[in-house]
Amino acid sequence: MLSAKVRRDGVNATAVLTRTLRASRFVAQTHLVLLQGIAFAGFNVVDLDMLHQALRLPVMAVVRRRPNLPRIKAALLEHVPGGLRKWRLIEKAGPTESAAGLFVQRAGISIDDARRVLKRLAVHSSMPEPLRTAHLIAGGVTLGESRHRV
Repeated sequence: MLSAKVRRDGVNATAVLTRTLRASRFVAQTHLVLLQGIAFAGFNVVDLDMLHQALRLPVMAVVRRRPNLPRIKAALLEHVPGGLRKWRLIEKAGPTESAAGLFVQRAGISIDDARRVLKRLAVHSSMPEPLRTAHLIAGGVTLGESRHRV
């Protein structure tokens, strides 16, 4: 397990992820970076391609429901500092594609391989077990108990 902090609605998610993973003793065993969504801490958007290039690993951002891109774009452009830059990162990540009952944006991995990985990692639900477990742990750490659907 690794943990790090990023700024709410900031611009450091990609750099923090890169630095944290590179410094980890587990990096040599890592085969894939699996993210629950493309943004952390509100709208701190991860540059999937940059993360892929920096780590030389495939990267996937996974969500349960197809994002409402017009609403996201409007929120970014109207309410978030640096919203246009963040919107461009979402566009740069490519379309949100259906894969194994989920939706993904990806870098360094084909959609067919993404589907295979998601199916293989889905044990108790359609959500991959590493993301499901991380969500439960994060909820317990930050809230004192896990309360939300994974």
